[in-house]
Amino acid sequence: MAQDTGALTTFADSPPRVNEWKRFKRVFLQRGLVLFGLIVIFLLVFVAIFADLLTPFNPFVGNMMESLQQPSWQHWLGTDIQGRDTLARLIFGTRTALLVGFITVGSAAIIGIILGILAGYLGGITDIIIMRIMDALMGFPMLVLAILISAILGGGIQNVIIALAVGTIPGYTRLMCGMTLSVRENDYILAEKAMGSSNFRTMLRHIFPNAVQPMIVLVTMMLGSVILAEAGLSFLGIGIKPPGAAWGSMVNDGYKYMMINPVLSFAPGIAIMLVVFAFNMVGDGLRDALDPRLRGTI
Repeated sequence: MAQDTGALTTFADSPPRVNEWKRFKRVFLQRGLVLFGLIVIFLLVFVAIFADLLTPFNPFVGNMMESLQQPSWQHWLGTDIQGRDTLARLIFGTRTALLVGFITVGSAAIIGIILGILAGYLGGITDIIIMRIMDALMGFPMLVLAILISAILGGGIQNVIIALAVGTIPGYTRLMCGMTLSVRENDYILAEKAMGSSNFRTMLRHIFPNAVQPMIVLVTMMLGSVILAEAGLSFLGIGIKPPGAAWGSMVNDGYKYMMINPVLSFAPGIAIMLVVFAFNMVGDGLRDALDPRLRGTI
């Protein structure tokens, strides 16, 4: 009888079931910088969607009679050398930054995840071929490799996306390969093999869901890095072609007039800084919320 009472007491003292969604929200939203990053990202998306409604000026066609005007009630951030409204180009540059960022990171992540799972799960010659190619690509820094590819392909938003995607694929592939090597050693993967499940089903239904959490964090943090890299390519003149609005090219065009109208360079520079900072902070918040070693309990 005493033994039964002890068993009941042990069962009653077991911790209550944790609500994962509540724990994720608590950890993710507990830092003010993460909230600031989310607000900045939401504002950027809003501005990119409704850019046509937020400014009455054409960001691509200027008026030479209004060249290099100082900030005023009509032109809040002044005008550039061609008389184009700086705020209008800054607003439309948001579209370029987010378009390049999301398409580049999305395509590179999909390719990297597929290659990483194949290399980690199949192993053998597949792993050797894929990872040696990734090692060769990682021999070049991302921006240097992107500059090389952009110089070969030429400017334009499509070529910039291709160049940046190729430069970022190795990071996703290596991370996914490492996670796959860890997950495939679990007992439930062995049980799947014993049941006769195909490699495709095992990779899709069991490997991918249990290895994707670090990829979410990496994708979020890489968005800021890709936007910064695109700005660097545009600054060097091998990114978005004129008259397209890109923050990097705006910085390049404006630094020549730093002494008479510094806003031309400072405005897009601050925009780049805020975007990179926002995505990095959100990435840090996701890492803390998704990593069981950091998120704690509720």
